[in-house]
Amino acid sequence: MIKELRAPQAVRTAVVSAGLVVFIVVLAGVHLTQGTSTSGPLDVVKAIFGQGDAQTLAVLEGSRVPRLLAALLLGVALGVAGAGMQSVARNPLASPDTLAVNAGAHFAVVAISAFGLSLPLVPVGGAAFAGGLAAAVIVLGLAGGGSASPRLVLVGSAVLLALQSVTILLLLLFEQETSGLFAWGSGSLTVSDLRATAQMTPIVVIAVAALIAMGRKLDVLALGDDNATVLGLRVRRTRIGAVVLTVALTAAAVTVAGPVGFVGLSAPVITRLLLPIAKHRALLPVSGLVGVVTVLGADVVLRAIMGSAAAVRVPTGVVTTIVGAVVMVWLARRGRGSGSRRPAPAGRVGVAGSTRRLVAISVVLVALLAAVPVAGLMLGDRMVLLGDLANWVTGNTGTALTFVLDQRLPRVLAALLAGAALAVSGCGIQSVSRNPLAEPGLLGITAGAGLGAITLITIVPAVGAWSIAGAAGVGATVVFLLVYGLAWRSGLDSDRLVIIGIAVWSAGMALITLLIVVSDPWNSAKALTWLSGSTYGRTLEQVAPVALALLALTPLLWIKHRELDLLALDEDTPRVLGMRIERSRLVVLAASGILAATAVSAIGVVAFVGLVAPHLARSLVGGRHGRVIPVAAALGALLVSVADTLGRTVIAPAQIPAGLVIAMVGTPYFVLVLWKTRP
Repeated sequence: MIKELRAPQAVRTAVVSAGLVVFIVVLAGVHLTQGTSTSGPLDVVKAIFGQGDAQTLAVLEGSRVPRLLAALLLGVALGVAGAGMQSVARNPLASPDTLAVNAGAHFAVVAISAFGLSLPLVPVGGAAFAGGLAAAVIVLGLAGGGSASPRLVLVGSAVLLALQSVTILLLLLFEQETSGLFAWGSGSLTVSDLRATAQMTPIVVIAVAALIAMGRKLDVLALGDDNATVLGLRVRRTRIGAVVLTVALTAAAVTVAGPVGFVGLSAPVITRLLLPIAKHRALLPVSGLVGVVTVLGADVVLRAIMGSAAAVRVPTGVVTTIVGAVVMVWLARRGRGSGSRRPAPAGRVGVAGSTRRLVAISVVLVALLAAVPVAGLMLGDRMVLLGDLANWVTGNTGTALTFVLDQRLPRVLAALLAGAALAVSGCGIQSVSRNPLAEPGLLGITAGAGLGAITLITIVPAVGAWSIAGAAGVGATVVFLLVYGLAWRSGLDSDRLVIIGIAVWSAGMALITLLIVVSDPWNSAKALTWLSGSTYGRTLEQVAPVALALLALTPLLWIKHRELDLLALDEDTPRVLGMRIERSRLVVLAASGILAATAVSAIGVVAFVGLVAPHLARSLVGGRHGRVIPVAAALGALLVSVADTLGRTVIAPAQIPAGLVIAMVGTPYFVLVLWKTRP
């Protein structure tokens, strides 16, 4: 009977594999004909059959064949690695990207370049392996190992953000040493020779063969730890072995071409659609073939649309990231809800009614709000004394000092106002979504705002601050409506909302990278500054939109604090009390989106402020939004302002963008929140 069932599956596997191989051959043929030289398809065909001219042979040997072989190696490595990781984690959302393995390997490679170490390729690959393995261990450890819960993706995304922040910091601080690594950081197939591909190929072949050899053990592992143990499988040893092999595959791919996004996520998912009941000895190699189709197809489509000359500047990983984000959204919509209702964001019950505590905290926050901006004006690449500051206020300082303080004032104001706006926005979004993990960044709003602003700047470089704020607002609104609409399916599941938000955020950041690489490929510092959130070069005109939004919308949200309290409870209570939920929800979300958008237009893309500030506020004054909103606004302003001052002072005259400082602080806090909100 079993043999009768297996026979059709074996036939289907053979047919699918043969079809994929034929498709890959066709794609490879098209791929070889694409390029910037004058050698056409007919010249390539002649060269393949041994009748090519010297120029065509040189072109094939020098660029097209290395690019093709790199694509083949990447596709196999990432496709198999993704299938292995999903099996180990028993989660279809697991991949080298969502487990932060790509980010860990990328960080290790950039660190080597940043510190001027000139190592052979194999040691660089070893460092990438160590970085990726460390990231995987951290994510799996924090997420509790194998789990079908979206928590795995949330932890992975948090670790990914932290590693990306440190990597961007290295790219900014060591711009000369890491020249060219910005585009490479999104996965580029532009390779000049076969050296890297040739040296990494044995590693990929051995790792793929070893994983396929473990296929039966992975089949048993898929039954669950308890069942696998009963069947005699050494679960821990199998899991460790599979993780090491999949990380080795990912590290080899990163060493060759940088982190090519989401191939490891989409390839196994597509394979399971083609072969729903395939065992691992079929699943793994077919996933590798699908990975090749994904990488090769993305490169062919990219060069067909943009032209070979323009496509040289665009990392292939940008296209695969967008494709992977679509798959991730589809998986999130396809999956069932988390089942258990997550508790609404709430503060400590013991402090909820403490007026004395509220007064004490308010006094402390007011004092800090007076002191921190003054410190921000005094500190930086040049120390300013308090007396000099007083003279500047009265107009009695010299030219040099006046110039310094005139430059610092807009930066301090931008940090304060943008921090407050992001914090208030986070309060509104967490309340409406009833998800303590939601914030403008993780829901894609800041990426949408950044995409809108950078698109306008790219099209009209000399555009004014108000127009940039408007474009950011449009981008944020469109993206959030998209995320919210995709997450809505007979109700709003909070985990689904965040997973789709992370997918859209990834796609938005990929599009931002695409815009920057295409429009201004040689100015990576400007691009990284925008993407990491900085107050550098801000003017009072650029601060005005966020100030106006705060003045208009914070009172509006505060007036609605009782509605926010009810919205945060559940779906039924507000209806029973006669509240028009959808209208209220729309008003709150619109206000939150505008606040986040104007903040992004002022200081760029900054994550975690909208998460950290409301949480701290609730822990200090309880869960009532009448108290939470003003306290969160103050905390957000202080958080960004302190981060900005530290970034301008610690390594002066060099600077660290405020967004990077916040990400490095916010990631541990995010993980702590995940830990506290575990089921």
